[in-house]
Amino acid sequence: MSEIGSFHKVGPKIQQFHKDGYLVLKGFYSHAEVDALLARSKRLLDDFDTETHPRTKFTTGDDNHVGDDYFLTSGDKIRYFLEEDAVDAQGKLLREKQKAVNKIGHALHELDPVFRQATLENDKLKSLTRALKFHIDPVVPQSMVITKQTQIGGEVPEHNDSTFLYTDPPSALGFWIALEKCTASNGALSFLPGSHVTTPIIKRFVRLGDGSGTGFEALVSPEVEGEVSARPKGEYILETCEPGDLVLIHGSVLHKSERNTSPNTRFAYTFHMIESTASAKYDEKNWLQPTKEMPFSQLFTSVQVN
Repeated sequence: MSEIGSFHKVGPKIQQFHKDGYLVLKGFYSHAEVDALLARSKRLLDDFDTETHPRTKFTTGDDNHVGDDYFLTSGDKIRYFLEEDAVDAQGKLLREKQKAVNKIGHALHELDPVFRQATLENDKLKSLTRALKFHIDPVVPQSMVITKQTQIGGEVPEHNDSTFLYTDPPSALGFWIALEKCTASNGALSFLPGSHVTTPIIKRFVRLGDGSGTGFEALVSPEVEGEVSARPKGEYILETCEPGDLVLIHGSVLHKSERNTSPNTRFAYTFHMIESTASAKYDEKNWLQPTKEMPFSQLFTSVQVN
């Protein structure tokens, strides 16, 4: 039974989540669920047609973040983004396609039945979300499979998720499911406990407009940003995971992962929730935009306030 299998015992764990800003729930997803998600992920990689999809590389640094049209219009589609080191300067793949993709996103939870079952149609997940009381009316704006490829799976530097899914007030909550064993050498997540309380959201990731891609917009003055950056950081905690473990990630908590230097991939399925626009403003500056054909997915068909 998973750690959250008995919901009358969830209280202390929820307190830990609010204290640390993240929570690892061992075995939340069953072996059968994980096997189905991993098999479907690999089937999608097999089906990836490199001739019809642009060879868009996914990067995470502040000065070199992906922002082409293929990325910006991916919110209601299933698209493929490549590792930086998997493509040469002429756009030629340096390894087979299954080992070149960084992530698949961003509407898996809507368009693929296996991922939809794990997300929008998962009763245990809905019960957990209600127990957290983090949102009143949560919607799911995006979902991704992150592959963390062998040897080239890139480092993801320190960040918080509300920077990339900004609402006013901030309301992002990440759900990160290990589909394979996550270790110190293949890019397990690390967290700075309590940083969701001490570190404000100082910037947001936005569309720059006029075909200029994406960039960061400051939310505080340079003086405040400098003061925040100069604060003592504390010690990051590495959280290794087994397949099926679920990591809850507060939108303001600082976290990161290192480069995959091992011979083993680190597949994970991750999606986010934000408060509905009735309670938190999500505006047209955000890189990810809902469409008329696919508005952000409601988790609950009716709102239940406890």
